[in-house]
Amino acid sequence: MASFYSKSVKETVELGKKLGSKLSKGKVVAYFGPMGMGKTAFTHGLAEGLGIDEKNVSSPTFALVHEYKGKENKLYHFDMYRISTWDDLYSTGYFDYLDAGEILAVEWSENIENALPEDCVKVFFSPGEKDNERNIEIIGVDLL
Repeated sequence: MASFYSKSVKETVELGKKLGSKLSKGKVVAYFGPMGMGKTAFTHGLAEGLGIDEKNVSSPTFALVHEYKGKENKLYHFDMYRISTWDDLYSTGYFDYLDAGEILAVEWSENIENALPEDCVKVFFSPGEKDNERNIEIIGVDLL
């Protein structure tokens, strides 16, 4: 496990970028933590690290999934906040996207923990000492 302390949105984006540069196709990145912790900012960096030039990374709260395409990678960004049953999960298309072999970033993974691949990368977000500061712990990939 690697622990990081982000003092700004910019640092959170940079950490996501660092992780994105280490990922291979088919990887699932599972986010855990309360609302407003920087998961979407982290995903913006993740996309950059994957070589995806996307200026409009946004939370897929109402769409459930956003797709971002790069030259070599695709990133599927899920929001599982409203998912509470297996039927709900199936209706998102999650398993189809999982089978596509691209990279998935999944917000609110605590709601679908039993459906996550065993080898997923887990990212835990929690508040820091000040409003814009975050504790971020990453399990499942070596970032050093």
